[in-house]
Amino acid sequence: DAASGGFVAPFTRPELLWDFRLPLVKSINVSGHKYGLVYPGIGWVIWRDKTELPEDLIFHVNYLGGDQPTFNLNFSKSASQVLGQYYNFLRLGKSGYSRIMEVLQENANYLSQALEARGLFKLLSKVGDLPVVTFALKEETSFSVFDISEKLRERGWIVPAYTMAPNAEHISVLRVVVREGFSRDMADMLLNDIERAVRHLQDSQQYSKSSKDTPSPKKTQGVC
Repeated sequence: DAASGGFVAPFTRPELLWDFRLPLVKSINVSGHKYGLVYPGIGWVIWRDKTELPEDLIFHVNYLGGDQPTFNLNFSKSASQVLGQYYNFLRLGKSGYSRIMEVLQENANYLSQALEARGLFKLLSKVGDLPVVTFALKEETSFSVFDISEKLRERGWIVPAYTMAPNAEHISVLRVVVREGFSRDMADMLLNDIERAVRHLQDSQQYSKSSKDTPSPKKTQGVC
């Protein structure tokens, strides 16, 4: 399953053994609408050779004239995504994809280091693997990553917050997927808006606390 990394690792870490160079790898699937840089939705699956393709995945149809084996998930569909992917292959080539992925990785690393340097967040993603930044709050606060995500949405950012898989549901994270077009300037804008969101939530916390500590004024009888 190389849905994301299949269009990253070949260009940023060519020395990494993960593909058909490993004898037990029989098939590789990749999402072209992720780091293949095509609009949704297109995916690819490649088998090592024809003998590895399970026969029960193949449909035999003959209504177009003659036997036509296919293992597509459906039949009638647009070819626009295939054309988009083919265009990118021709236009960018290996050197173009390598250049784009290197820039995305650099911006993801920059964002990771900047978040960690602020001291409030704990980085959970490994720098250098994918241009994805996953982080959590380092300490318990009165607000959560879900509150931060909501405040960021007010500024136009869609940064999902979610809990981890079963047996780790107590861990809540924020995740930034760095895509083509996410520049260093945008990274700085996002960092500023994260700081703005945190300050707002901290100020709200202090206001809430001071409101609770301040006694309510006593009611007095009005003048007749």
